[in-house]
Amino acid sequence: MTALDPLSLAGAKARGKRPYFLADQDVERLAAIVMTLAQELSVMRERLDTVERLLERKGTISRDDIETFEPAKAEADERGAWTQEYIARVLRVLQQDREAMGADEKTSEDVAEELARD
Repeated sequence: MTALDPLSLAGAKARGKRPYFLADQDVERLAAIVMTLAQELSVMRERLDTVERLLERKGTISRDDIETFEPAKAEADERGAWTQEYIARVLRVLQQDREAMGADEKTSEDVAEELARD
């Protein structure tokens, strides 16, 4: 079996043209970097949570304890809520921009009222 080289795998490029969703490719690249860092921080937060819970339960831990840890449903739900809040904080500026764009748009109720008056 051939050993995997993480460095070469990290630099692997998908086939075909890279899709861009934003008007500026540099902004798109920066967003990809930021989201990758956010993902890594989220994973680190989960591992820290695992370490804290194991230390609380056992007083000592091994690497194997960390790797094989399975959170209880309530713990998994707590982690899920933290992750959702974290993503919301990371993407808050985009959400605020989206909401601001729609502030001038009329709702379907506004249009219905206008049509009813005419």
